[in-house]
Amino acid sequence: MPTETTTAPATAAEPPVARRRGPAAAVLIAETRLFLREPGNLFWIFVFPSVLLVILGFVPAFKEPQDDLGGRRVIDLYVSIAILLAMITAAVQAMPPVLTAYRERGILRRMSATPVRPSALLFAQILLHGAACLASALLVTTVGRIAYGVALPEQLPGYLLALLLAVAAALTLGSMICALARTTKAATAFGTGAYLVMMFSAGVWMPVQAMPDALRRIVGITPFGAASQALEQAASGSWPGWVHLGILALWTVVLGVAAARLFRWQ
Repeated sequence: MPTETTTAPATAAEPPVARRRGPAAAVLIAETRLFLREPGNLFWIFVFPSVLLVILGFVPAFKEPQDDLGGRRVIDLYVSIAILLAMITAAVQAMPPVLTAYRERGILRRMSATPVRPSALLFAQILLHGAACLASALLVTTVGRIAYGVALPEQLPGYLLALLLAVAAALTLGSMICALARTTKAATAFGTGAYLVMMFSAGVWMPVQAMPDALRRIVGITPFGAASQALEQAASGSWPGWVHLGILALWTVVLGVAAARLFRWQ
């Protein structure tokens, strides 16, 4: 699973070249370097969802059209599910241990006394993990198209909107875990529990579209259950349901506000 970053972030004591870029830019550049040095995070967020899609494609039944799925194949559904898996991994397994480690080691407290505000570090982590999720989505879509002939999303604007809302909801969930967990061990424990629940609601073990109606309605009020259905609707050519988009937006706002109120830099 994703590994924890152990190297301290850049501070205002950096060389003059870093300071000329501005404190926030210096932090973003330093965090980008640290992020790219973590092969575990890069594999589980960027590579593994595509690997999972390739493995599932070896199941013959997954490549046959299913009447109960509206003539679509199971592998078609798993493109969106694999994209959501990358978001879940980034949000609850990769990002929280990094930020809680910074807090636990007093790095955030020391940064608060410098021109480099701790919020710049939080922003950099959210930006990097969000970018990794979007890059993974592009790779999964490409692999699905080339390897198994999965059609590209027919309602592209709606698909992109649902994708961005899903990333936002995922990362605010990760921020909430960072706010609640005071230690790296606690962040890992919270993340593991959330990971299992979110994988189920995203349809990793059973596509949401194949769930019984009652279960699908329950899962649909979770962020990744709503995201799975919104992405699938857009992929099929329909505008994603406003109910699903609204659920994603609501989760993003609620979790974001709660995380901002609860988050402590030390």
